[in-house]
Amino acid sequence: MTTWNNLSLQDSASPIMEQLIYFHDHTLMIIIMILLMVSYMMMILFKNKLINRFLLEGQLIEVAWTITPAVILIFIAMPSLRLLYLMDEINKPVLTLKTIGHQWYWSYEYSDFLKAEFDSYMMPTQDMTDSTFRLLDVDNRTILPFNTFIRIIITAADVLHSWTVPSLGVKADGTPGRLNQTSFLINRPGVLYGQCSEICGANHSFMPIVIESVTTNSFINWISNLN
Repeated sequence: MTTWNNLSLQDSASPIMEQLIYFHDHTLMIIIMILLMVSYMMMILFKNKLINRFLLEGQLIEVAWTITPAVILIFIAMPSLRLLYLMDEINKPVLTLKTIGHQWYWSYEYSDFLKAEFDSYMMPTQDMTDSTFRLLDVDNRTILPFNTFIRIIITAADVLHSWTVPSLGVKADGTPGRLNQTSFLINRPGVLYGQCSEICGANHSFMPIVIESVTTNSFINWISNLN
């Protein structure tokens, strides 16, 4: 059971990730149906000893194997395009978070508040406890309220980075001198983990991202103490 869970996607923590999981299952089902059909046809061909040396054309089957892939692609493309538009939509964000990638740590700025900024480094091994994850926990977690539309602005100070949190369905490149933006809504409390997904140098694998999703009141108390 553990091996099967390792092969599956992370549990969703946002509506976008739920849609991504549905699209993944939808596409996988189509691929399985194609695989079964092709396997069945190959088995029939292997067992069939009838040969027609004078067969020059088969217009019906040529029409079928031209139209069928086109129809299958339509069934994949329509939900894919819908999902792309949903991921690109910015829905009147309540909170804006700016993320800056450095070699090799993240800086965060809460643009709606004064002096609300900090750096987030990977937690050293000697500071770890039994409840922390090696190579995934950080010294300063990013606190965000759930059930709130959040816009994240991503950039980098030196080289290309990629801010990625799989359970939110968010992956956006941080490019020096350029701002990229995306948005998400966390629909449950919890701790969400991610990492830099761009090969950004020697310590690329030591740039974890930790988001702690809390209630709105807890977030207000935290941001007040941070200021």
